[in-house]
Amino acid sequence: MVNADIEIETLAEFDQVVARGSLSGYRIQSVNLLERTFALLAADTSAAVFLGCAMEPDASAKVRADGALVFPPVPDLPFNPYRGLLYTPEELFEGLSGGYEATPDAETYAWFRETGADRDVFSSMLRSVHDDAISDALDEHLATARVVGVMGGHAMSRGSADYRGAAELGRVLTRSGLTVATGGGPGAMEAANLGAYLAPAPDEALAEALELLAKAPSFEPSVSDWARAAFAVRDRWPGGGDSVGIPTWFYGHEPPNAFAAHIAKYFANAIREDGLLARSTAGVVYLPGAAGTVQEIFDNATPNYYGSRGEPAPMVLVGRTHWTEHLPAWPLLRALARGRAMESRIALVDAVDEVPGVLASMS
Repeated sequence: MVNADIEIETLAEFDQVVARGSLSGYRIQSVNLLERTFALLAADTSAAVFLGCAMEPDASAKVRADGALVFPPVPDLPFNPYRGLLYTPEELFEGLSGGYEATPDAETYAWFRETGADRDVFSSMLRSVHDDAISDALDEHLATARVVGVMGGHAMSRGSADYRGAAELGRVLTRSGLTVATGGGPGAMEAANLGAYLAPAPDEALAEALELLAKAPSFEPSVSDWARAAFAVRDRWPGGGDSVGIPTWFYGHEPPNAFAAHIAKYFANAIREDGLLARSTAGVVYLPGAAGTVQEIFDNATPNYYGSRGEPAPMVLVGRTHWTEHLPAWPLLRALARGRAMESRIALVDAVDEVPGVLASMS
């Protein structure tokens, strides 16, 4: 069996497998098994691995006696290091009615700040296990998707023309059959995820949503007000389109946006950034941004230059003045690409409405 076949991540999957009589060799990730004691006592659990699964003591003793490895849940953590699935906005923002500070997202950031500098090997192990579990869940979710990354600065304000343009871009890319993936934060990232979320809705929904969001234009000074405005939009148009956000608690002062249907949030920013770019196999679009976006351009240019990920992925920079005068990344990118396979896979455009056609021509 390959890894994808031996992972059990939901109670429904557990019940399907245990009905066949054997859990031998399976990896059961973060499934609450307190109500499955009889099934565990009856099944063959030799060579199984239980990662963060709550179970009764007699069930735990039996599976250990079978030779299974049991990694019990870790108490008093604001996150689950063994999780088998990506986060949802509802999960990260649970308790928002009482203020953002009480949400699991904020509490996890507080834990990260508290333990990040204490050099406790247990804390660092928990972060690493969590991030590896997130990467596994992300790969499973995107296994058959054509992913296009949309990068851009967190400072882009709701209500601005640039924000509207980024949202329109996310909408048109999603409607074309692509899966939009962003850094999962505010600004340009939120706008692209918003566009993807509203892709199934009537065209006029975007203008109405932008008007609602403009009442809280930034996550500063109040993350709570900013997030509540987003959930008001979600309540107005439930059942939005699919997209992915890949944020990090390393920049935990920037909250995740609520429009990505699936959120892969990491502790390690380097793993998060490389993973986001590596999974954007249908191309990456760079909206105007600052240092973080410049870094992402050249993080992506390097494997394209050396061909270390195979065929170079398309790279489209949006905003001629921004990328040639304000932050002149385009001349350097073009010089790097000259004579390489990536030369035909880079483009500079003036506006977001040019992006879909340019991407299609380079794919």
